[in-house]
Amino acid sequence: MKGIKEHIKTGQYKTVYLLYGTESYLRRLYTSKLKTGALAGGDEMNLSVFSGKETDWNEVRNLAETMPFFAERRVLVLENTGAFKNACEFADEIAGLPDTAVLIFNESEVDKRSRMFKAVKEHGYICEMNGLSESDLSLWVAQLLNRDGKKISKDDLRFFLERVGSDMENIETEVEKLICYTGEREIITKEDILAVTTEQISGKIFAMTDALGVRNKKLALRLYHDLLAVREKPMTVLYLMVRQCNMILQAAEMSRQGLDRSAIAGKAGMPPFAVGKCLSQAKNFTVEQLLHLITYGTELEEQIKTGRIDERIAVELFLLTAVGAS
Repeated sequence: MKGIKEHIKTGQYKTVYLLYGTESYLRRLYTSKLKTGALAGGDEMNLSVFSGKETDWNEVRNLAETMPFFAERRVLVLENTGAFKNACEFADEIAGLPDTAVLIFNESEVDKRSRMFKAVKEHGYICEMNGLSESDLSLWVAQLLNRDGKKISKDDLRFFLERVGSDMENIETEVEKLICYTGEREIITKEDILAVTTEQISGKIFAMTDALGVRNKKLALRLYHDLLAVREKPMTVLYLMVRQCNMILQAAEMSRQGLDRSAIAGKAGMPPFAVGKCLSQAKNFTVEQLLHLITYGTELEEQIKTGRIDERIAVELFLLTAVGAS
């Protein structure tokens, strides 16, 4: 992202950009920044937007080769075209794009082995956006609050992020709720957070895993019953618990290989904030224990699907087994 900021600052743009990763908020934000910067405040008649897998690549080619109207550049924004997941003939055009064109791809999914990815890597600029680290996320939230004259303690800010998760679009919504709820009051408290924010299931799953790690069976079951009270399906809870164990295992293994949090986030496709939580939770489980829980959870999922066990009982069995494995 620093590279993109530098391109905008200097006005020196690549002919093609690829923004991808798990954090849609950042992809959308930097797509907008690039578009505005490359147009240099010019008329949007030099802007074309394409979306979806039905993108007409002949039209893209023709527009890219068309001289901009009373401006330096013609900007093309292409969103979720699937060009980096499936074969795309436009890969052959990347190297020959004119300097007057700036193509900005905003893609939720890419295959780094694809011809398009390799072509953009060679001739353009690629930025993977998997979210911010916990410290950067905290700083961003503090800045959002500060714009409206609000302040929050470090402990309450940490509680807020654990409660609402790391998705930046959701965080922005929850921050707005807090600002409106507190009115003229300057300090945001834990009570305010509990009063108006919506706890994400991911936060409960993290909390349940923490409870399992310290062998707190009572807390783990209470958190599970809290999820049932808000009509979360037991099968969903089981899936997310098994997924969490898998994420912990991946993060721990890559950390042992010497990868830092940013690299782990990129390879595992999870936000850096979640990587930190996973590495912390990994201290409470051995590799063998995690592998056992993943296998056992998968077996329980199969038993639920085939009607051999009630889904509520299956999750309770998983939690009890996890406490014993901790």
